[in-house]
Amino acid sequence: MGIEETALEVISKYEDGVFQNQLWKELDIDSRKCSRIISKLLKDGLITREPAVDNGARTFLIRTTRKEEPSFELLLSGDMFSPCAGCRDACQPESCEKLTAWVLNLSQENSNNQEVSETE
Repeated sequence: MGIEETALEVISKYEDGVFQNQLWKELDIDSRKCSRIISKLLKDGLITREPAVDNGARTFLIRTTRKEEPSFELLLSGDMFSPCAGCRDACQPESCEKLTAWVLNLSQENSNNQEVSETE
């Protein structure tokens, strides 16, 4: 496991965030190396950093970014769930009636959305 992954794991342990000066001590690295790691994680969008004061010293509060909840939007066509998700049938997609019905519903839904956007 690389140092960035380790740092992210340590940051994730703290629900309310961790002070940067506490982080480099916990990782047993110098403040300069910690700053480079923080910069990389910020660039990758994995953490946030905001100015803070800890025991009278200026530092930063580091938090992990909120993880997005999984979206099943792409598996839905109207109120039909994709028949392939969790399917145990040993069929060929080209001849699957369930998949064909779902794709036709998806196609119809898309054409309805296009008609609505054209009238607006």
